[in-house]
Parts: sequence; C-alpha cells; structure tokens
Amino acid sequence: MPDHDTVAGDKETGVETQAPGREGPQAAAGDPAVLAAELEKARAELAESRERLLRVAADAENSRRRAEQDAATARKFALERFATELLPVRDSLDRARAVDRSTASAATEALFAGVDLTLQLLDAAFEKFAITVIDPAGARFNPDHHQALSMVESQDVPANHIVEVVQKGFLLNDRLLRPALVVVAKPKS
Repeated sequence: MPDHDTVAGDKETGVETQAPGREGPQAAAGDPAVLAAELEKARAELAESRERLLRVAADAENSRRRAEQDAATARKFALERFATELLPVRDSLDRARAVDRSTASAATEALFAGVDLTLQLLDAAFEKFAITVIDPAGARFNPDHHQALSMVESQDVPANHIVEVVQKGFLLNDRLLRPALVVVAKPKS
C-alpha cells in the first residue's frame, strides 16, 4: 500500500507520482553513508568557523594591546621635543654658574644667586616630568649614555673612565634625550 505522504495517485491514469521535494524514501531518511558524510562536512565547517573566530578575536586583542601601548608611549614621551628645546637653556645657566665668583661684586653676587634659584626651579620642573641629568664625571664610559669627544692619558683616572664632562646628558623616562659629551681616559702607551 502506498504511503499517502510521499506518493499521490492519479485516479484517472492509475500512475503514482511522488510529492515535490521528496526523493525516494530510502535516500534521505535512512542512508547512513549520506548522513555520515553530511555530518562530517558540518563538523569540518564548524571547526573552520571556530578557527576563523579565534584568529579574529586574537587579532582584535593584539590590536587593542598595541593601541594601548602606543597611547602609553605617546603620553610618556609627549614632552620629548619640548624638553629637548629646554636643554640649551639649562646649559647656559650651568655656564653662568661656573663663572669664577672670587672677584664678584655685590651686584654680580646677586646675579649668581638668581641663576642658582633659576636652576633649582628648572631642576624641580625636570624632576616633576621625569627628566634626569646624566653627569658621569669619573664613571666608566657607557656608549649608550655618553658620547666621547676625545681620549686623553690620565694618571688620576682609570682607562675607559670619564676624565671630563664637557656637556651633561639627559634622560626622559629612561629614554636618552641627549648623550653626555665627555673626554675619556685611555690606557697609557
């Protein structure tokens, strides 16, 4: 007896026809090989989708981290250009302070006191914004923070140590703004 859901009969001709969209009752309903292939295909697509989702999530996380690092670096070193412009001002004040005071008059002594106070204010501002002075007199030469102008033989200073600081260097948050210009002791010939 024919299944009334899948087969309809034409009473006049006596020919049985299948309902549209249905293949044989065996093909879709019970062929384990077809079902297993479809299941395996769906599993593969799911695994591929998961893999793509994980990659996209990892890329998004990496981009977020990079953006945070870039913003933190920009905040940390935003003053670099401004600080570099202030360094010659400090150098000039240091040179004014280094003048021999032994023959100074009262007016000149007042000028020196003003220079000292100005340097103290400038140093306080530098400290507030993490600008530190590199004054390596007597220290071992470090090419990361010092620039050697020349080498001289010295009996008082060991070889590869700094004999004289020509110009102090500066760091901004441990990043070199300007190396210290130095004269380095060389080994005796």
